[in-house]
Amino acid sequence: MRELFDETAGHSPLDPREASRKSSQTPLRKRFFEHAGVAETPEGFAVTLDGKPVRTPGKRLLAAPVRELAEAMATEWGAQTDVIDPLSMPVTRLANSTVDGVAEDVAAVRDDIAKYFDTDLLFYRASFPDQLIARQSEHWDPVLRWMADELGAHFILTEGVMHVTQPDPAIQAARQALPETPWAVAATHVVTTITGSALLALALQRKALTAEQVWTAAHVDEDWNSQQWGADDEVMQRRAQRRRDFDAAVRVLEAVSG
Repeated sequence: MRELFDETAGHSPLDPREASRKSSQTPLRKRFFEHAGVAETPEGFAVTLDGKPVRTPGKRLLAAPVRELAEAMATEWGAQTDVIDPLSMPVTRLANSTVDGVAEDVAAVRDDIAKYFDTDLLFYRASFPDQLIARQSEHWDPVLRWMADELGAHFILTEGVMHVTQPDPAIQAARQALPETPWAVAATHVVTTITGSALLALALQRKALTAEQVWTAAHVDEDWNSQQWGADDEVMQRRAQRRRDFDAAVRVLEAVSG
């Protein structure tokens, strides 16, 4: 089966925004198949097109550990019309990155997530106005309390953007709580890069927050600015694409985390 995401061949970016940028620069291929399905294989549940297995850009079998995710990918393939648009297939793009990239070096991806524990969005607070300060506290403080109570990770907050060095015990406690399986790690990484917060991603993965709570918390500042100055169309378009990738990551986490 010919690979349909050749623009990332040889390089499976973990950041879905980078994959989206590359996809948008590549001519879309015409749909050539009639039916998308799922077949159980020794490698997992594979996506098939007209009964033939789909391959990732790295020429590996596009297969998920649970049928639910394979069916989600098959639905994305089946929803394509005249052309195949990778931007409309977030679960498939995440799966490609997982199979070709994350599975090859899970430790490196966990390390990349852990970098955010030193510079997380939730540490840097506004000094004014009072309404924004209150909103940040409302959505961010519960996550920090959960980190302290459940994981023993006590972080330091600061005002503004001046870097504050976090205690190593807190970073290590948070790091140890990260998932270890490729699909969970890949999805957690996506949530981290989209939200700018490994704390939010970890709270989602550990089911301390719902997806909507995480999304709202990640956009406190952006929503505040939009309310004050109005929403920018380009910003909202980028946000919609991020939401599609975020929802795909949430779906993966729900499927593989039980």
